[in-house]
Amino acid sequence: MKTKVFIDGKEGTTGLKIFERFAKRDDLEILLIDEDKRKDSAERAKLINSSDITFLCLPDAAAKEAVSLCTNPDVRIIDASTAHRTNPDWDYGFPELSEKHRENIRNSKRVAVPGCYASGFISLCYPLVKAGVLPQDYPVTCHAVSGYSGGGKKMIAAIESEDKTEEMCSPRQYALGQTHKHLPEMQAVCGLKYPPMFNPIVDDYFAGMVVTLPLVSRCLTNKYSPADIHEIMSAHYAGQHFVKVMELGGKETLADGFLPANTLAGTNNMQIFVCGNNEQILLCSRLDNLGKGASGAAVQCMNIMLGLDEATGLE
Repeated sequence: MKTKVFIDGKEGTTGLKIFERFAKRDDLEILLIDEDKRKDSAERAKLINSSDITFLCLPDAAAKEAVSLCTNPDVRIIDASTAHRTNPDWDYGFPELSEKHRENIRNSKRVAVPGCYASGFISLCYPLVKAGVLPQDYPVTCHAVSGYSGGGKKMIAAIESEDKTEEMCSPRQYALGQTHKHLPEMQAVCGLKYPPMFNPIVDDYFAGMVVTLPLVSRCLTNKYSPADIHEIMSAHYAGQHFVKVMELGGKETLADGFLPANTLAGTNNMQIFVCGNNEQILLCSRLDNLGKGASGAAVQCMNIMLGLDEATGLE
């Protein structure tokens, strides 16, 4: 029997990508809503409660409403919005963080998919806090650059428009007031005492991102070298299918000394780099903001929940 899947918000960037990833799967039955009823609560409720798994690809308020429409206790919900990422009643959809995270996802009825920037940051910060390397009160800074698809349909339309401004051709910093919506999960999931100083940048390319965590070694719990940090990260992600720690310094992977942000676009892969020197260590996480940072992660969680190979439909 096929698993019945409903994507509430299929017309958004993440919803469309999830739908595309299901195109060649014969194990799923996709429940589709009539175009003129996309915002009809009664019709949405009917489809949600008829599904085995519902994906929420909606603004936060609409995602919360969708959950309230679910009255069938057997329906499992995967939420790609920000609405439930720090809710203790929801399981965090990053299986590579620990076996506990993976097991929670496998058995869960409610999974919150991580944010794109948060995925990169947490992939670097969480293992170091867990290993006792990074003090919980460390003044963490995070820099990140992403393709413009992370801004959703409105930004995509603006940048791909004939009326595109000259400013849109350059990297643009934003969320300068330190109120970015990913900050609460970045702090909470990593167990940090204070939120990180976060510097996101959107640039003039479609998809892919690099998230960076700089460390000053003298401020860590001990004097760690890049090799020490690389060993810790390699051990933490050993055996993972989608998350790979690259060679120390990244020399064989960097393009002429540069770290491009769009290399993994279209994939569900994540690459972690450890660079720097004994005084200043630089960690970078490269991923697709639409893949491991959104739709790919959501599909991976579904596969785990269904007891399938987690890479099904993601290669």
